Amino acid sequence: MPGPAPEPAPRARKGPPPPDFRNLGTLLRVILLAEGAGFVYHLARQGSLGGALLAMTNDAPMYQTALLGSLLLLFLASPWLMRLPFVVSAGLGSLLTALTGMATQAFFVDSLPELYRGRPLLTGFLATVLAALIYFYFHWRQLSLSPALSDARLMALQARIRPHFLFNSLNSVLGLMRQNPGQAETVLENLADLFRALMADTRALVPLERELELARAYVQVETLRLGERLRLAWHCDTAPGDALVPQLILQPLIENAVMHGVEPSPGGGEVHVNLFVRADRLLLVVRNPLAARSGPRGGNRIALANIRERLDLHFDAEGRMTHFVAGGEFVVQIEMPLRRGNTTSPVARVRGSPD
Repeated sequence: MPGPAPEPAPRARKGPPPPDFRNLGTLLRVILLAEGAGFVYHLARQGSLGGALLAMTNDAPMYQTALLGSLLLLFLASPWLMRLPFVVSAGLGSLLTALTGMATQAFFVDSLPELYRGRPLLTGFLATVLAALIYFYFHWRQLSLSPALSDARLMALQARIRPHFLFNSLNSVLGLMRQNPGQAETVLENLADLFRALMADTRALVPLERELELARAYVQVETLRLGERLRLAWHCDTAPGDALVPQLILQPLIENAVMHGVEPSPGGGEVHVNLFVRADRLLLVVRNPLAARSGPRGGNRIALANIRERLDLHFDAEGRMTHFVAGGEFVVQIEMPLRRGNTTSPVARVRGSPD
């Protein structure tokens, strides 16, 4: 019996998304770019380093107020601006920045005329140019990350589609065809789901419940080969199924745990998968035993580098991944902002998995 028809993929956005001004990394980059632009402006006007620093110090109250005010307004408007096309969002963000700069200068000139003077139209023009340059920087950054993401995706595909995994899985299916056709069909469906996800666009965020379905599908396929040597402990009952995560962020971690922690050991081992929320952040922790003998860890490094690349693309400085050895186990911990989507919760189970 054929499996359920796949849901239609969401319509892809044309071009890179606008910057998220609620992201810590984005805010830090804007501040650094704005401060650098202010220094270059004063250096060009004063002609000397000392004069530029003195002018920046004198203008600091007005300039910093305008900068922080603009960031506050962009922070509040970010959810709306991010739904717009990049060009429209950049135009409105630049206009908002210009109006904030003009209003701030008018306030300081009116309140402290002996210390501040200026021309609001010139200030508005300079603020617009600065905001446009910052938007251009984020546009360039997104475009520059795209080739790196494609390369990382290709490396991850080469690392994860291991020939012996595919061949062993197909041989297991052949062995089940006569003994248990229903289980053989389930394994083939799980393999199809895994390879469909591997070929999908990894730039998308997907519900956590879908990631768990793919991870459990992978475990079911590997269990046919390793049998009782492979043991999984799932600790994800409290994890919100509608939390949005980068696609294929959990399955590669489990595969590394199986490849380097369970497979080399004659007695196998137990892999622990922990998913939970702490202080509005989603944490993914995968632990596996350290095998006495293990093969090269090149595939491990490639998969971890690929995950780190996608965390940086989606969450910037707010997404972190660490890995370490503790208590005879290799531990990988991923932390990211908790974003909710439109799906059901709690997490779903893969087809054919035991309750």
